[in-house]
Amino acid sequence: MDLIGVNEIRVARTRDDILVGGGVEPLGGGTWLFSEPQPGLTGLVDLTALGWPSTTRTLEHLVVAATCTIRDLTRVDPEPDWTAHRLFRLCADSLLASYKIWAVATVGGNVATALPAGAMTSLLAALDATAVIWGPGDAERRMLVSELVSGVRTTRLTEGEILRAFEIPLASLRSRVAFRRISLSNLGRSASLVIGRLARDGAFTLTVTAATQRPSVLRFDALPTEAELRDAIGAIDDWYDDPHGTPDWREHVSTLFAGEILRELSDSELSDPEEAR
Repeated sequence: MDLIGVNEIRVARTRDDILVGGGVEPLGGGTWLFSEPQPGLTGLVDLTALGWPSTTRTLEHLVVAATCTIRDLTRVDPEPDWTAHRLFRLCADSLLASYKIWAVATVGGNVATALPAGAMTSLLAALDATAVIWGPGDAERRMLVSELVSGVRTTRLTEGEILRAFEIPLASLRSRVAFRRISLSNLGRSASLVIGRLARDGAFTLTVTAATQRPSVLRFDALPTEAELRDAIGAIDDWYDDPHGTPDWREHVSTLFAGEILRELSDSELSDPEEAR
């Protein structure tokens, strides 16, 4: 779609070139920006020329650039103990986008768009990823992705800020995970996407997305009982309502998924050879 209000596209080559706000927005892949009218948009700052490596590894994190494409993320070569790595492809497949879109759409763009069914938001929230946020000048701050996305198409980014990267803890990648997703049709938008994660220290996290207006992350120091998990899900108060599912149905299927995930990860814990020693 032509963006008829845009009168300038500037290519950023250094951080000083990243001047956004006041009708000027950052451009990564542009798959959403060019998909529908953007009232008030007058300019774009292309971030792709900055040359940020798609992914880098530190002693504690896998760092994913905001400009990393969905395709590049699915091609990350995992370490042998990254038991949660399979979530990359599972969540990417939840986009239900063509291979051409995967090659262009960026991780940062998917998160910044803040759609309830944003599959990269689901992935990063479930893995306790932290967003690295650049502001004007040399300003930089960090925030959990699960807190950054605050509602339907709303984030806690402020005027002049952009997403620089996402830091995924290696400890999260070494967790055991279980994944459930449903939509009203085979090629429909996700209506509920639930991910359970059991850390090596026994902590259990359940993340509900697509069914809610913002990511809901439920944390337990150890595997909860089914009743405790049901109560925690029952306390969620922002079930989403759109043509892809009603709030009561979304709560119902999310609760069912949560029970399945709890049983799956409980069984895997019991069968873990390291635990049997």
